[in-house]
Amino acid sequence: MSEHPIALTINGQAYTGRIEGRLTLADYLRVNAGYTGVHVGCEQGVCGACTVIVDGRAVRSCLMLAVQADGSEVRTVESLAAPDGTLHPVQQAMRDNFGLQCGFCTPGILMTMAVLHDRKEPAGEDEMIAAMSGHICRCTGYQGIRRAIRQLTGSAEPAQEGAH
Repeated sequence: MSEHPIALTINGQAYTGRIEGRLTLADYLRVNAGYTGVHVGCEQGVCGACTVIVDGRAVRSCLMLAVQADGSEVRTVESLAAPDGTLHPVQQAMRDNFGLQCGFCTPGILMTMAVLHDRKEPAGEDEMIAAMSGHICRCTGYQGIRRAIRQLTGSAEPAQEGAH
């Protein structure tokens, strides 16, 4: 198998090396770089669990080859919380609204939400909900996710303690 050089930035840290051309970005992030918050579910780009941010865009890392990310800036779910542990607004909204259950789908959902929330003009509720249609939650936690989106977009108050 032929090896290719790669140099990219992951969560602000530079990574370089030589990799097989067939290695997916998801596998590179998990195995080579140790970012196990990237979850691999269907390996066909359907479930969305592997979603990361590459150069400001949400991408399915199971469908992208690592060599395609050469020279790119990649963010994984591990980059969302501040170094002091302060949650990113999308993490806080999901927590406030019980938007996760088993947590398998959560990293990908958070990364898609973060792209839409952090842009110059944040997405509205309809756009954010439409973007979530590309994510599958096996625990059917969709109502909590919708409440989190409403909180993020200012169209609803956060859930009260103990309310599900």
